[in-house]
Amino acid sequence: MAASGSSPSTYSVGSKGFTLLEILIAMAIFTMIGLASHSVLTTVLNSDDISSARTQKLEALQRAMLFIERDLLQAVPRAVRIEGENNDKVISGGSNQVGSEADGLLLVRAGWHNPQLMLPRSTLQPVAYRLVQGKLERVYTNYPDNVIGYEPKVKVLLEDIEDFQVQFLAPSTEQNSQNNWSESYVGSTLPKAIAIEIQSKDFGLIRREFLLASGAVAAPAAAEEN
Repeated sequence: MAASGSSPSTYSVGSKGFTLLEILIAMAIFTMIGLASHSVLTTVLNSDDISSARTQKLEALQRAMLFIERDLLQAVPRAVRIEGENNDKVISGGSNQVGSEADGLLLVRAGWHNPQLMLPRSTLQPVAYRLVQGKLERVYTNYPDNVIGYEPKVKVLLEDIEDFQVQFLAPSTEQNSQNNWSESYVGSTLPKAIAIEIQSKDFGLIRREFLLASGAVAAPAAAEEN
């Protein structure tokens, strides 16, 4: 018997919760959204990596072209002593040159800055270009002539290179008035122009032609000593 003055207990009915089916549907929706977001994010990251790698290769190509352009435009008619023998060749280019697997190119450039001749070297620098194991290399030394015990330095300019070709345009003369490109050049003067072709896996065939200050006669190989 209930005590006097007490009221019976009352219960309020709350809102209905989620069913199992609704929870499963919500989980499936969130899973699909997560997978789609992951796919989009992965695509964006891969595209960024590809773009960065492409940009780096393009910058390397631009730097290589700047090196080649500077060296060729500053080429001087200075004969190079090769293997201890004097000669009047101011340009050595073509196949089987400087250990290249394709064409090679060897010349002497001026404009190598040496303030007040403080450094024990000339302002002239011999440079060579060659293709070795798919890499376009720039080989250079501190001295125009061979120095016993001195090893040349090698800088890799480009990678994934399939071929490297050099062509020469000889100065026009009465006997040779036509502008015909040749694969080799021998003379005591600079050629009129030099063309290079680089076959790259990334950029295809690249051809550049450089007009040289031709006409000057080569200086003796031992004329520049500092």
